[in-house]
Amino acid sequence: MESGVPKEVMLSYFLFKIPYMLVQMLPPSVLIAVVILFTIMKNNNEITALKASGINVNQLLQPIVFMSVFLAALLFLLSEVVVPFTSSRCNDIWRTKVRKRRTQSFYGRSHIWYKSKNAIYWFGKFDSNGTIAHDVSIYYFSSDFRLVRRIDARLAVWKNGSWHLKDGVELKLKKGEGYVSKGFQQLTISLPETPQTFTQVERKPEELNYWQLRRFAERVQEEGYDATRYFVDLNIKLAFPFIVVVMVLIGFPISMKVEKGGGPMAVSLGVALCFLYVFLLGVTRAIGFSGLLPPFLSAWLANIVFAIFGIYLITLVPR
Repeated sequence: MESGVPKEVMLSYFLFKIPYMLVQMLPPSVLIAVVILFTIMKNNNEITALKASGINVNQLLQPIVFMSVFLAALLFLLSEVVVPFTSSRCNDIWRTKVRKRRTQSFYGRSHIWYKSKNAIYWFGKFDSNGTIAHDVSIYYFSSDFRLVRRIDARLAVWKNGSWHLKDGVELKLKKGEGYVSKGFQQLTISLPETPQTFTQVERKPEELNYWQLRRFAERVQEEGYDATRYFVDLNIKLAFPFIVVVMVLIGFPISMKVEKGGGPMAVSLGVALCFLYVFLLGVTRAIGFSGLLPPFLSAWLANIVFAIFGIYLITLVPR
């Protein structure tokens, strides 16, 4: 509203946001549903009746586990087919209509190539606000794509509508002399591009499906750059859907074991464990980014820990 976005654009933004919200909310919803289901059955003595007829705890759990596996597969398909498209549209609206940025999309803020009309720019890295670039190279070409000028600088600062280059070398093609170079400490140049042109918009993992993110990660690795964070997010795309199964393994024993407080206490405990899972996943993801954990382990460790914990709780449930 502060950006003056039309109401129909606002509505489309929230509609495109729904699939991503469904994906994020499905695991805790499954856990709460399992807790409420078995808590009600226990309060109505239906669990006791089933046990009296010869049905044990494992038989009670099996159909719920099978259903959770189906939901996990559905969650993965939704994350791969629907969410990348809708999240990209949603984030594009935010970037272009609300933040008023260009529609170019990148993944990262380092090693940027940009092609202008008669020049190609390369930036080693942008700072946080996009007004200072490090390790800058500018290549100017003639109409027949012949290099006529090149500027290399340690630093480029955007100030008062111009780019101020520091500590660099300028190479020019002069008629009859060939290429002539000279160093400089300060050089001010005017470019049609502003910092907003070069500042990258980071594409979030949910905007890419598994194969797109994998191709990107492999390309970054082949170019000699650190692709650890991309491989971590790649493994999380596979690990996250299985949290639905893990939530069932946790929700079932909670509903069977909690006596004081009944359903509300069981639901509260289940939601608390959901938050704990998200916290653990965030910690292992960050550790994976740093390279202290392999990408596979950083993505799957939360699932492994909570699955073992859930299985342990199930063994404590009276048969």
